[in-house]
Amino acid sequence: MGKSTTLPVDGNWFLREEKKIGRRVQLKVALSGANREGKEKEMHKIGMILFSLPVFLSAVHFGILQAAEKYPVKPIECIIAVEPGADGDVITRPIAQNVSEMLGQPIVIVNKPGGGSSIGYREVHNAKPDGYTIGWGSATIITNKLQGISPYDYHDFTMLGAFATYFPIVIASVKGQQPFKTIQEAIAYAKAHPGDLSMAVSGVGQSWWVAAMSFVEGTGLKINMIPQAGAGALVVAQVAGGHTELGVAALGSAKSVIEGGQVRYLAALGEQRAPSPYGSLPTIRELGYDVSWESTNFLMGPPKMRKEHVEILVNAIKKAAYEPDFKKFCLERNARWEYLPPESVVPAFDKRRIAVREIMSKAGILKESK
Repeated sequence: MGKSTTLPVDGNWFLREEKKIGRRVQLKVALSGANREGKEKEMHKIGMILFSLPVFLSAVHFGILQAAEKYPVKPIECIIAVEPGADGDVITRPIAQNVSEMLGQPIVIVNKPGGGSSIGYREVHNAKPDGYTIGWGSATIITNKLQGISPYDYHDFTMLGAFATYFPIVIASVKGQQPFKTIQEAIAYAKAHPGDLSMAVSGVGQSWWVAAMSFVEGTGLKINMIPQAGAGALVVAQVAGGHTELGVAALGSAKSVIEGGQVRYLAALGEQRAPSPYGSLPTIRELGYDVSWESTNFLMGPPKMRKEHVEILVNAIKKAAYEPDFKKFCLERNARWEYLPPESVVPAFDKRRIAVREIMSKAGILKESK
């Protein structure tokens, strides 16, 4: 017979073992349930992500396209740093209107004159570079910094393109003791009689003052310069009244008295001759003197504008500038139509700045702002 097995005499042994087995079973069941529940939750999350991903990606894609395609989505403010009706204001408005029509949003003109245009320039410079603030500029953006009026010049903005240029001319009185008929006569007389002639010019440091100083420096003439409290209109009045023999002003300011016979147009101080009917009259440079000064009108924005916004604005401004109606408008306003892309504006102004800096230094008014 085989060896007998002796059972434990403790009757609670079965209960203890049963409880142990029960706890192990419960634990397995609990773990199994927890794992299953966790997996179900995880699968649910994955399912939701997979379901939402196409929608999310579509939304992102649509948002990117919307941002790129819809600019501008609201009106653009264009700050013009001269008073309403001034040359810069008048020549810019049709450009702004054409650009507005192309972009499908209003361009709101805001005039902020004062401080030789430095107030308006500062507003443009300090604006958010979000594409919704642009501004007008001219040659005063060079003179302002050199005079210490403003810490900014054309290097501190985003250039958007130039579209028209005003140029000064030399005019002569028909009432003076020397009623010159040509610029050659005036130069010859001034060389033979140093200090005898007087010339009305705009306020010291202003754009047409620079032009007049460029003329006398470049020709080596000694002429009494008579600065006026303002610009073109006052200069023209002095010459027409016979108070000075010569003057420097914009063609637009002098045109009515030229046509009326009170003053005589002698020569252009710009790079090119004036349009018809004045195209037969020379530039000073044609006579062998390295003299020219012009005031180019351009549009700009604050620094660090987004590349895609700049591209949209530049393309629209270029197209607006090439509109036949705008070219005709420039001629009517006695401005020379001229489009310069952004990359050409800064080099052109760099060249002019050299001449202006020298003139202001000699005149003792160079206070270049740092």
